[in-house]
Amino acid sequence: MGKYDDAPLLAIWETTRACDLACRHCRASADAARNPEELTTEEGKRLLDSIKQAGDPLVVLTGGDPLKRPDLFELLAHSVKIGLRTTVSPSPTPLLTPAAVERFKRVGVARMSISVDGPDALSHDAFRGVKGSFALALRALETARSVGLETQINTTVTRWNWRRLGEMAHLVRRMGAAMWDVFFLVPTGRGQTEDELTAEEYEQVFEQLYELSKFSPFAIKTTEAMHYRRFVARKRQQEGKAAAPPPGPMSRMRGLNSGRGFVFISRTGDIFPSGFLPLEAGNVRTDDLLEVYRTAPLFQQLRDSEQLGGKCGSCSYHNLCGGSRARSYALTGDYMAAEPRCSFEPAPPPRRPEAVLA
Repeated sequence: MGKYDDAPLLAIWETTRACDLACRHCRASADAARNPEELTTEEGKRLLDSIKQAGDPLVVLTGGDPLKRPDLFELLAHSVKIGLRTTVSPSPTPLLTPAAVERFKRVGVARMSISVDGPDALSHDAFRGVKGSFALALRALETARSVGLETQINTTVTRWNWRRLGEMAHLVRRMGAAMWDVFFLVPTGRGQTEDELTAEEYEQVFEQLYELSKFSPFAIKTTEAMHYRRFVARKRQQEGKAAAPPPGPMSRMRGLNSGRGFVFISRTGDIFPSGFLPLEAGNVRTDDLLEVYRTAPLFQQLRDSEQLGGKCGSCSYHNLCGGSRARSYALTGDYMAAEPRCSFEPAPPPRRPEAVLA
């Protein structure tokens, strides 16, 4: 049995798609109002119970903006009560008051993640589409630090901000975040292909993140840039170190990919391999979440790295990396195709003896 065949390591529940921001990259193309077909409070609790049956996955309640749900704190309290490692990812809007942050801490949330996409108000607010969002994000992070709630800063890398990541790293340090999760744009929802980096620019960002990781007080991980793992492994080998990084987010996420250690549940209960890969395999209202994860053909195929196409299939890092299945699908229509934004060329397979003799 493969490493992630039995249960996911990470479960993300899109509690709602309602949000008061208008982010230019939004995966969900968020709406102003909640959908009446969203999972109810009781359905949400049953979903959390089913996630707990998978063992000890990390669960993230996200959106949209989860604070648009009046039952959010009841759901968070239930998640914590049943023993799930529970995190929440609110949007920096006026709903994210200091009182709300303090309440996250009281109900037992393990970590709050906040998206910050620029090192100053001008750049961040332009990206998020609402003036004042940057100030609200920083206020929430400062409140969390004051009450002892661990935080994470998420940054989506695009053509508009990739040259300012050094400044972003300083901001992450100043805010005292435990982790910086660097998302790489997938052109789905509001995300546009012209906002993406080139494969060569990805490598430049990888180099910067790797050098930062050597001395930063916060952990650095990437989302939808699975080939950063390949970059790190090769760099460590070149430096005479073990290819595997020391214990931390990078080591825990080795091999994690869409449907491979990862499951995403939509606001209406649809089960996806990832929030960036819009192919559903069932619905929690009618299907058992763990059964879908284990047996749905879509999930099983995504976990079989031997089925990867193109150069991903022949790459020696195909189990460690595997490329972004979501980006492959968005840009080629084939979720098993080679990662379109990877410049690495794997060594050709050795020639068979009979071919040499010929």
